[in-house]
Amino acid sequence: MSKQRPPRKALSATPSRKRQHIELTLTRDVRFKQKTTGLERLEFVSNALPEVNLSDIDTSTSFLGQTIGLPFLVSCMTGGYAEALGINKRLAEVCEEMRIPMGVGSQRQALEDSTYRRTFGVVREVAPTVPIIGNIGAAEVARMKSSEAAKRLIDLVRADAFAVHLNPLQELLQPEGSTNFDGVLKGITLLVEGLPVPVIVKEIGAGISASVARQLLDAGVRYIDIAGAGGTSWAGVETLRSKEREFASQFWDWGIPTATALAEVSALRSEASPFTLIASGGIATGVEAAKCIALGADLVGSARPVLEALHTRKQRGVREFLELWGKTLRGVMFLTGSRTLRDLQKAPLVRD
Repeated sequence: MSKQRPPRKALSATPSRKRQHIELTLTRDVRFKQKTTGLERLEFVSNALPEVNLSDIDTSTSFLGQTIGLPFLVSCMTGGYAEALGINKRLAEVCEEMRIPMGVGSQRQALEDSTYRRTFGVVREVAPTVPIIGNIGAAEVARMKSSEAAKRLIDLVRADAFAVHLNPLQELLQPEGSTNFDGVLKGITLLVEGLPVPVIVKEIGAGISASVARQLLDAGVRYIDIAGAGGTSWAGVETLRSKEREFASQFWDWGIPTATALAEVSALRSEASPFTLIASGGIATGVEAAKCIALGADLVGSARPVLEALHTRKQRGVREFLELWGKTLRGVMFLTGSRTLRDLQKAPLVRD
């Protein structure tokens, strides 16, 4: 009689979902339909007497204990399926070359099985000296009873910080989404107290309000990425994946515009302990990034524009995108008389 084989462990559905997310982002128009970031309604006051030498302008800043040349972050994007290995490797190589921090996509798949763990770990392999950020979703954090699982994910990429992404809208619309967010704040507090690296809390495109930011600050979080509305609509992405498109499409434009969320959270600095504020959500140019810094951001993140540059022009495209972004930022600083990023944070903005 032949021996009965043990049942095979079911493969995670996560890799397929991650692959679909990247494909839809690159091939379909998943931008917000009517809502914008709000940045286009703001203009700098041009300074005809800047009293600064362009060559003296300093765009460097400190992030996670390291000096970086530009206040820019390649935001958390992908990992956890076969093709992600090449994407993350190429992005990380450019980040290492240009001294740009980088985040990996949700590492949930690495908790489910070991098949694609190197799609995350490769980032640190090729970018040994720049800040790297690990990542997990809020729904997973809500179920954590200790910080041990998060520590394993940090070790996988030798992360300098660990991001928790808040994505209730996406989970609501995903066919396989988890909508039990009861306990997320408690889980975040657990990670803040138990992890050896700082915790970054970020949205993924629907924005963080002042009231939520205040709760996070009270929990000990000192890095917040507002990730506002106006760029990629993850409700749009999930609408294209959904069998209930009529329902999902109702939320395509849901969220707090990037400029609004940024201004509201930045205002908390007068009442809270010091914290690092990251702006992301539809920011594609150096001028938009400069506006975010003038609104109070310390760092600016971008995802889809970087991914599109990689997709169309490979690493050269990413390099050119970042170089143009930096050159434009310096141009804005010159035209506003801002010698440093701290000066730019004081540059006046007016409504167009």
